[in-house]
Amino acid sequence: MSDADLTAIPLTPEKIRSWLIERVAHYAMVPAEEIEPDVPLANYGLDSVYAFALCGDIEDMLGLLVEPVLLWDVDTVSALTAHLAALAAA
Repeated sequence: MSDADLTAIPLTPEKIRSWLIERVAHYAMVPAEEIEPDVPLANYGLDSVYAFALCGDIEDMLGLLVEPVLLWDVDTVSALTAHLAALAAA
């Protein structure tokens, strides 16, 4: 999935997960195929700088405002997908 504005399409959990995997892979500098949805983001070397950047991406691309601390509270792609899908549905 490209970095096209996702706010124009329905945000299904599958679309959110796919987009998140691509973003995490980008910041971790690994192929998206290496990102496991249930592995903590910190295991990929994502620190507070990347958390701020990813939160900015989430706001820009998904239209959802989240605080960087969320990435420590829901620290996997799977957990973050579920949280963002719930926000999008609200």
